[in-house]
Amino acid sequence: MKDEEKILQGVLDRWKAGIEAHQPEEVAALFTEDAIFQGLRPYSVGRSGVTEYYDSQPHGLTAPFSFQETRRLSDDVVLGYVSVEFGFTDREPIPTNLTVVAVRDGDEWRLAHYHVSRTSETHH
Repeated sequence: MKDEEKILQGVLDRWKAGIEAHQPEEVAALFTEDAIFQGLRPYSVGRSGVTEYYDSQPHGLTAPFSFQETRRLSDDVVLGYVSVEFGFTDREPIPTNLTVVAVRDGDEWRLAHYHVSRTSETHH
């Protein structure tokens, strides 16, 4: 596994766990204070928008993911292009493409940018 994947795996594993445990504050803590967040509805800036977004998601939501591409943009910035299939207890899953930019924040990596979009393509 490339270093970029290891970095993003650490952040996205915690993101996935927070979603699946329905802990919106825990998910939001993985983002920078000024993160640009584009879920499947209008975007927000900052952790409060992330908290609100995930608080509105249904209990039982799952978020398995796999890496498509990763890039090291600088020592402190990593880009990830990820496939995520959001699963629900009461309807069909939503396959998506997710682009994230993680930045080093002291000893931690946080998401400064998050953009998800629906896809009907199969994963490669």
